[in-house]
Amino acid sequence: MSVRLPAHVELLAHPATAAGTTTAVSVDVDQSADGGLQFTYTLQHDGRLRVPVAQPPGAADGLWAHTCCEAFLAVAGESTYREFNFSPSGQWAVYDFADYRKPGGSAPAVSPRIDCRLDHGALQLAARIPPAALPVLPRGRLLMLGLTVVSEDAAGALQYWALRHPAAQADFHDRRGFALALALPAAPTREHA
Repeated sequence: MSVRLPAHVELLAHPATAAGTTTAVSVDVDQSADGGLQFTYTLQHDGRLRVPVAQPPGAADGLWAHTCCEAFLAVAGESTYREFNFSPSGQWAVYDFADYRKPGGSAPAVSPRIDCRLDHGALQLAARIPPAALPVLPRGRLLMLGLTVVSEDAAGALQYWALRHPAAQADFHDRRGFALALALPAAPTREHA
């Protein structure tokens, strides 16, 4: 689906994990004044959501094994893509892929900003990706996004949420799930090829 920013989208639970602590997930997407992207994930839950304990902000691996919000970015028509993991703990991860699950070059050394608020029945996580972490978008090309969430309940059971689930098993790397198309305007601090 092609959208203009700001955009609001609802994620779907994978049918194999539809029942669980999280009852609804939405994501608001916007472009910041400097050309970066801002995501606000809202997870509605029944009170059994397991939220990772706050940690000093920094890069960490394995965040996807617990409650975690994610964004996959790719230029339409290119095989490379970048994965961002945003944990309610304040930690993040950035991975580059040359093709489906095939590690690529070095991800940029960036520090996404993460703010998290937990209220009774809702978790809201806001993440901002700086413009230097976005793929260079050639003129006339679309930025394809896969927006996903892993939610964990108090017993450790996981639910998988995404814009689209194209396979029988949850697979956030499946490019058919990169279902949000954005035509980003040129930002003042970014050069476009």
